[in-house]
Amino acid sequence: MKHTFSADESAIETLESAQTYLTDNCTRNQALIIRRAVEHAWEIKDQATGYPDPFHVASQLKHMRADVPIIVSALFGTDISTKNHSIDFIHEHYGQEIAQMTRGVRWLNELEISDAFGSGDQAETLRRMVLSMVEDVRVVLVKLAFRTQRLYNFVKSGSERSLSVAQETLTIYAPLANRLGLGQLKWELEDIAFKIVEPQAYKRIAGALEENRSARETYITDFVADLNNRVDTQGVVNAQVFGRPKHIYSIWKKMRDKRIEFSDLFDVRAVRVLVDDLSQCYSVLGIAHSSWQPISREFDDYIANPKDNGYRSLHTAVIGPGGKPVEIQIRTRSMDDDAENGVAAHWAYKEGSPVDTNLQKGINALRQLLEDDDDENLVEGFTQQLDSQRAYVFTPKGEVIDMTKGATPLDFAYHIHSQIGHRCRGAKVNGRIVPLTYVLNNGDQVEVLTTREPAPSRDWLNKSLGYLNSSRARGKVRAWFNLQDHDQHVADGRVILDRELKRFKASSIAIETLVKRLKFDKPNELFAAIGRNEVTVSQIVGAIDHLAEPVKRPQELVKPARPDRSSGAVQVRGVGNLLTQIAPCCQPVPPDSIVGFITRGKGVTIHRADCSNILNLRESEVGRLVDVDWGDNDTSRYHVEIQVRAFDRHGLLRDVSTALSTLNVDVVSVNTLSDQTEQTADMKIGMHVSNTGELATVMDKIRQLRNVQGVERVS
Repeated sequence: MKHTFSADESAIETLESAQTYLTDNCTRNQALIIRRAVEHAWEIKDQATGYPDPFHVASQLKHMRADVPIIVSALFGTDISTKNHSIDFIHEHYGQEIAQMTRGVRWLNELEISDAFGSGDQAETLRRMVLSMVEDVRVVLVKLAFRTQRLYNFVKSGSERSLSVAQETLTIYAPLANRLGLGQLKWELEDIAFKIVEPQAYKRIAGALEENRSARETYITDFVADLNNRVDTQGVVNAQVFGRPKHIYSIWKKMRDKRIEFSDLFDVRAVRVLVDDLSQCYSVLGIAHSSWQPISREFDDYIANPKDNGYRSLHTAVIGPGGKPVEIQIRTRSMDDDAENGVAAHWAYKEGSPVDTNLQKGINALRQLLEDDDDENLVEGFTQQLDSQRAYVFTPKGEVIDMTKGATPLDFAYHIHSQIGHRCRGAKVNGRIVPLTYVLNNGDQVEVLTTREPAPSRDWLNKSLGYLNSSRARGKVRAWFNLQDHDQHVADGRVILDRELKRFKASSIAIETLVKRLKFDKPNELFAAIGRNEVTVSQIVGAIDHLAEPVKRPQELVKPARPDRSSGAVQVRGVGNLLTQIAPCCQPVPPDSIVGFITRGKGVTIHRADCSNILNLRESEVGRLVDVDWGDNDTSRYHVEIQVRAFDRHGLLRDVSTALSTLNVDVVSVNTLSDQTEQTADMKIGMHVSNTGELATVMDKIRQLRNVQGVERVS
């Protein structure tokens, strides 16, 4: 299956054949304009040397169903045409619109002739690209077609400049094609440039595709016939099912990013289904999933959640016959047209039709870049706008690493290898030492500074500190800590579980039964989860309640009817109303889970159920625990303390006080301890609140203040 476009040489072999091909499906007036342009361009055809043939460019644009001004401006866009046909000549013979487009195409193509990008004048190149998009995005479409044909020429000729042009293509032109929704051009630019930049990798993947091509195409043919039959049987009319072309650069990127082999790819066997309307898309999806086992992690709904460039399609993968994975793309014909031809599809013989909103949104975003006269900012901003979701950075050896937008040097280190991330202690970006919270930009060169022994910091797991943007990297850090502390977690978890079983006189419950109830495979896994506080005491109690024999626990005894709870902050169950007081050690606040402890001479002290003093009671004291509840109409306010950690700065205390006053919080104490060496401040604030909801609001408000690292409730 062909994965790149190549011009039909016979279609443009003669003047007459070129006119026939380029005027296909045109109106009479459109055909007259194109025929005249072909005649003028043909007269100087033999004068061109070393530059893309304008007829190859026009042929490619015609294949994309581009409109008349696009095709004519391509025919007159070369340096040879510039010498022979002035803009005034084009204006006189073809009108204002085509003359303006031709001027724009020539202006952009001058950059290729002078090779401004190679001389380091990136800002001028990008400024022209952006200006052209703002004035008429179709000019950039023609430029991309010229770039595609130039790469084809380099593949044939092996020019010394081919490597720099190909690298430039992967960095700027292919992402730009993607932003404009030009799927076909994007794949071509990437595959041809990749063939030049990484010829060995290209040959290896192309060879792997070719090795089993016959068997694979037979498999796809059978699968297409089977799926087509099922679709017809289910009443989805006019559906078109066919094998999808393979794009070598895309395959290489997936192998590199996912660190997998060619045989592990899901989309080596791929089909596409085109239907008439949206409802049929989901009907076909249901048919595919009911016919073969779907691979859930490979499902993406880009119809409900389109990509930034407006791309819409359903992507799924299933385990097909013989246990082989098959990727299926499902979309309407209009979606397919947009995905393949993008800008061209919106202007294809539709004069006066509105511009696509997603396209216009992207153009408006790029237009804002022109307001910045700083060349460096323009280059950086332009590359960021090309792919708003990715950041392409370089290793010291020049290898390109594809990172998510917002990634830090620490994300980069974990992307390279887990051990490099664990040992990371600093980073250089573009030769300059930066903090690990530095946000990487497109084009940055990143060098990771490591120590001999791995020693991640728990601060890296705190999202608010900004060390890690990737959940995958945070997972690696969390896994490291879990591994290091595993033995201690197991021991702690075993003690906690044993204490709860004794407390509720449920030691007869088999550990294996509890393990199964709490959905773990092995006892040690449960103990470790309890030790890490992933399984809470309340969950353990719930499991014991479910599994224990219906015998009375010490604190339950014989319970009379519940007293009236309409008054009073806390009600003691089973023993009538008693004097109660809030424990200062854990400071419970409604609706915290609470438990009462009968003291000697001071009534019942109310603790949080997870208070360390309660969890560590001696066995002889467990019988003094009683069940308590918060009153239904409790209007009391409770003392609670929070701890604020922040980088010390002028005005910090004032800002915290202002935040508290705006929430009408009754502050009763503030203690601040500053560390001049570390430039940090620890604040302990005592206040009165009515419930945990109010407390959470206060803590969230303080977290939003500048330089605040963390806010915690004091236990």
